[in-house]
Amino acid sequence: MFVDKAKIFVKGGDGGDGIISFRRELYVPEGGPAGGDGGNGANVIFRVDEGLRTLVDFRYQKHFKAPRGEKGKTKGMHGANADHMVVRIPPGTVIVDDDTQEVIADMTRHGQEVVVAKGGRGGRGNIRFATASNPAPYISENGEEGQERWVVLELKVMADVGLVGFPSVGKSTLLSVVSAAKPKIGAYHFTTLTPNLGVVDVGEGRSFVMADLPGLIEGAAEGVGLGHEFLRHVERTRVIIHVVDMSASEGRDPFEDWVKINEELVKYNEKLADRPQIIAANKMDMPESADQLELFKEQLEEVRGDREYEIVPISSLTKQGIQELLYKAADLLDQMPTAPEVDEVVEVEERKVYKYEKKDDDSFTVRKEDGYYVVESPSIERFIKRTNLNSYDAVMRFARVMRNMGVDTALRKEGAKGGDLVQIGDFSFEFFEGADYYFGE
Repeated sequence: MFVDKAKIFVKGGDGGDGIISFRRELYVPEGGPAGGDGGNGANVIFRVDEGLRTLVDFRYQKHFKAPRGEKGKTKGMHGANADHMVVRIPPGTVIVDDDTQEVIADMTRHGQEVVVAKGGRGGRGNIRFATASNPAPYISENGEEGQERWVVLELKVMADVGLVGFPSVGKSTLLSVVSAAKPKIGAYHFTTLTPNLGVVDVGEGRSFVMADLPGLIEGAAEGVGLGHEFLRHVERTRVIIHVVDMSASEGRDPFEDWVKINEELVKYNEKLADRPQIIAANKMDMPESADQLELFKEQLEEVRGDREYEIVPISSLTKQGIQELLYKAADLLDQMPTAPEVDEVVEVEERKVYKYEKKDDDSFTVRKEDGYYVVESPSIERFIKRTNLNSYDAVMRFARVMRNMGVDTALRKEGAKGGDLVQIGDFSFEFFEGADYYFGE
């Protein structure tokens, strides 16, 4: 089964919680804090595996959740970092964020990796909060939540040569003649619904991969028929063989067919206008084909401009001109880069020991809504999630941070008084004039 598009959910592992612990050893009076940090959560990493050719595995498994980090331990020991989750994908896969439609990565090389969902950092244990004024803190942090998102995987077939053209012009027959591929062949439109790949042996030690791409129709660039499903695969091909039915057996004009398909290619991706193209004038064994070919050449001469097009008369049925077509395709490939141009991909960074530096944006907004006050700030919401609300010292620390950031002052300016309800993310608490906070579920 060939599957070239899938939507999946990925989530990085949560960080392990830091713990509160104290040294209780004989002959060590007032031993001090000994709670270790939690381990970092695992990343979800996508890795290219050239042994895969389809996204069919993602039809049956759509959720990928990486393991969380281990909790901190006593005696100041850190919890273990979780092992990264590696998900294998075929070469030619484009990873797109479903919410923003931003391309995360364009994966083409075997072994290429990209982090799709980062794991959360581990929370700090109370050994980290010891100060001269508070040598025995009863404070620890929860682990940070891992990143989560829905992503869309789009597979663009990695082939050296792509066969394009209207339905029923003979693309599948051509592929079956020049390779060992066995595409479905029928006397009706859209017999081919998925790309078929075949390895073509040209001789003289040269070979290349050819893709029989499903037939295009007018309006394909706007999604007519299955246009977008087909056109995405053309982007990866290094050379295009444009198969034209010179017999006009379908009642269409061969030159108009050629013009319309090229227009659809350029509408979809302007770069395809510069892609090397060979015109395979197919079905030359038919009676009217020779006259149609001469007319086609005259019409092409009027519109081609400075660009040169190779026209190779062929017949997939009698194998006329097939070897010449393969030689010309191989010669073009020898003159081109071995891989298609793709966007740069951010490679996986090696895991480093996290330094707790202040990197968050401290900006926030305060608004009144239905009798309570809402404080909105990504950094504050992350901070409150890391705060252990079961610890009085941790709650007081959070209150001091809010006061130093100016949240208290902003709430008062908006009219907040003692006893009013304040909402931050999923948490709510009462506001007191003394700037102490009581948290509730």
